[in-house]
Amino acid sequence: MSTLRLIRCQEDIEAGIAGLLDVDPGFACVINRAGSIPLREGTPGYGGLASIIVSQMVSKAAADAVWGRMQTLTGGVCAETILAASVEDLRAAGLSGAKEAALRRIAGIVAEGDLDLEEVAYAEPADALRQLTAIKGIGPWTAEVYLLFCAGHPDIFPVGDVALQNAAAHAYEIESRPVGKAFSVMAARWAPWRSLAARALWAYYATEMRRDGTPAA
Repeated sequence: MSTLRLIRCQEDIEAGIAGLLDVDPGFACVINRAGSIPLREGTPGYGGLASIIVSQMVSKAAADAVWGRMQTLTGGVCAETILAASVEDLRAAGLSGAKEAALRRIAGIVAEGDLDLEEVAYAEPADALRQLTAIKGIGPWTAEVYLLFCAGHPDIFPVGDVALQNAAAHAYEIESRPVGKAFSVMAARWAPWRSLAARALWAYYATEMRRDGTPAA
């Protein structure tokens, strides 16, 4: 597990931002326009991961609506209640076929005891990402967002997140939003506080683009 301070409260956010500005004073162009940087802390475990999967490729409002229907349907989203729910009911709650299949597949692995999502959350990030992305239905973005919000890892950066790409392009006045390796190289300057950079860029996106692009957690 990383020896860096986990992000678990607003004081941790403030300390991490100070550390981030120490390694890259130029990041002040984001901080000065981001406004308040909320904690948005998730819970390690199946429910936390499931909420992130539900939020993929949809607006926060849509994700919240689907999640609310899932909670009502199951009485509380966990591996066992998802396995007990029918495909038809989960689809009726608003899940796509791919998301329903992924949630059920992960629930089966958790219920069988082959994956401890709370334990994985606090593993070394590289090992945690390897374990998570080995499961069909969990891609790099999902795994990274899980570790960032549900475990509070301080040095995770989801380069595939479109809101982060757009925020970085706007803040740094880049003509085309950075993607892939180019964004990874850009984010490297913010290590070992890349999670704080991501949080700040999401806050910047909300302030400057007037849209909440932060993943549900």
